Amino acid sequence: MKEERLGHIYATLAFLFWGGLSPVYFKEVAGVDAFEILLYRIIFSVFTLLPFLFLKKEIKLLFYILRDFRKVKYLFASTFFVSLNWLIFIWAIGNNKILETSLGYYINPLVNVVLGFLFFSERVSKYQYLAIFIAFIAVLYQLVTLGHIPYIAFSLALSFGIYGLLRKKINVGSQVGLFVEVLLLFPFSLGYLIYLYLNGNMAFIQNSSSYTSFMLILAGLVTVVPLLFFNSAATRIKLTTLGFFQYIAPTVSFLLAVFVYKEEFNLDRLITFILIWIALVIFSLDSFIKRKSSR
Repeated sequence: MKEERLGHIYATLAFLFWGGLSPVYFKEVAGVDAFEILLYRIIFSVFTLLPFLFLKKEIKLLFYILRDFRKVKYLFASTFFVSLNWLIFIWAIGNNKILETSLGYYINPLVNVVLGFLFFSERVSKYQYLAIFIAFIAVLYQLVTLGHIPYIAFSLALSFGIYGLLRKKINVGSQVGLFVEVLLLFPFSLGYLIYLYLNGNMAFIQNSSSYTSFMLILAGLVTVVPLLFFNSAATRIKLTTLGFFQYIAPTVSFLLAVFVYKEEFNLDRLITFILIWIALVIFSLDSFIKRKSSR
């Protein structure tokens, strides 16, 4: 099998996991407080990632990064934004807001364009300006018709956008970078779980069924597996190509929300999504034309 085709398969698996299996997983543990689920995700990610670092012989790279104060400083900042993104996502899934998470990850590429322009002076084409303007109209429409800004969607898009911005500044591999991030949070997470345990408020084993406890153990795998697929895809296909695959995740989440979990989806929400989809079509066509002309 050609490497490029294999890359397409890995990309599809990664985004199917993020858009489909992740919401289903967090629905299964929705009875546990979102912040506590975040702690399990951090702790079990450390133990899940560590063997992969040994397998890929990235331990030396890990120590090199930990000795670099500049990289650690940026990773502290990226840690805050990725954990905030995770917390919002977990809370939204548990509170029947999958549609909002879907909207957030549809908006994310457009947020990235704005951040790239503001912080890296990246050129914005007239079609990208048009796409951003249509997305703005979509948000304005929701504000007028529903009476509120889609704050969950905005929070997810902005936190993940800033996270990507910080990771771009330091240029650290996604796998070892994520390990440093969860490692930085590990002692605080463990300490808070001990506090919950001593007060009898710990969901793991103490206040939950064996099924829920088992599912919480899987939090590390849920975090790491799609990342491994993504890494395998990124090494085989171009990032511009990978960018088109990212729309799989919010599309699957959208379908789950509407057809499986029966979240409210009225005409006003449909119009909001249609406007966002139009913006993304313009944005994607512009990226495709640029890629073709650069060849």
